[in-house]
Amino acid sequence: MLKNFVLEWLIASGPFAIFLSIIFNTFISILGFIPSFFITGANIIFFGFWLGTLVSFLGESIGAIVSFFLYRKGIKSFSPNILNRYKWLQRLQQTKGREAFLLVLALRLFPFAPSGLVTLAGATSKISWIHFALASTLGKVPALLIESYSVYQVLEWNLTGKIILTLFSLTLIVMVFVRKR
Repeated sequence: MLKNFVLEWLIASGPFAIFLSIIFNTFISILGFIPSFFITGANIIFFGFWLGTLVSFLGESIGAIVSFFLYRKGIKSFSPNILNRYKWLQRLQQTKGREAFLLVLALRLFPFAPSGLVTLAGATSKISWIHFALASTLGKVPALLIESYSVYQVLEWNLTGKIILTLFSLTLIVMVFVRKR
């Protein structure tokens, strides 16, 4: 399990655990499609609820900013025509100033919204990096508190609760898969 992998690395890194967790979060942010809740879980187990939440917050915020720069550079360098393929990206490309700031802030407020898509939205817009960093960081506060609390509650469940959650999740996945077919 990814949470256990991260937890083992945090234990092994000793005094560098915070730095390592931030690197893990940054890497996950750059990839853009892997959820970070397992890092949040490892941070909560290793550092405790509040410090673990703070470390996850710092990692996700730094990761979003690094990803923003890489996505913006990558789109311009490697795939400038991607914006022509997706209408919602074309619209986002035209946003700037207050509208772009509020868009990124609103998207960040959803705790389980794919972070990579939010960062891609910001990178394709005309928002400045400082406004992106501010909107993204502010939006992550409530979202990460909700995520941390949710992860903490799942960690506190007994085996029966975890089995019920697993079965419920698998049922949802099957339903989505069947519906798409």
